[in-house]
Amino acid sequence: MPITKQKKYLTKATLAKRMSKVKALILDVDGVLTDDYLYVGANGFELKQFHIGDGLTIVLAMRAGLEVVIMSNRPSEATTTRMNDLKVKHVIQERGDKARIVKEYFEKNLPTIDLADAAYMGNDILDITLLNLVGLKLTVADAYDEVKAIVDYVTSKKGGHGAVREVLELYFQGRGQNPADFLKR
Repeated sequence: MPITKQKKYLTKATLAKRMSKVKALILDVDGVLTDDYLYVGANGFELKQFHIGDGLTIVLAMRAGLEVVIMSNRPSEATTTRMNDLKVKHVIQERGDKARIVKEYFEKNLPTIDLADAAYMGNDILDITLLNLVGLKLTVADAYDEVKAIVDYVTSKKGGHGAVREVLELYFQGRGQNPADFLKR
């Protein structure tokens, strides 16, 4: 029986240093910003649960100068509503190869940012092509094993339960900034 080595992930201190250099954070929605559940009612009405703390730190990070990009293969009014509420200006909801879609989006809308200077947080096999395109690969505690096998860091929190906040707190730590300093901007 072959012995498999446990993947070595970045420590929180090392991730904080790496995050301090990131110019854009790309986030998947289902399974990262939400708990990967979708509630569907009559006539297709849907509900998603978003973590309030994730949203707050997204807003603070954008105020600090980080470009936040949302990438979902599943167009959703719930996602549109939440991202409008947070004033996230880069929201992509399009089916297809995430790597191709994001690369084209950056070329058109964020041409001064190289994807090597971006981080992506995804949780499922649909995210692997994009994870392989960016400079820093992140995932959540309850991600699929195929994703955990290729990432640089796995959060201690599950998707939709503060995992994004965990990463963004390390962004601020690495920059020597207090997120609270960006509350009143």
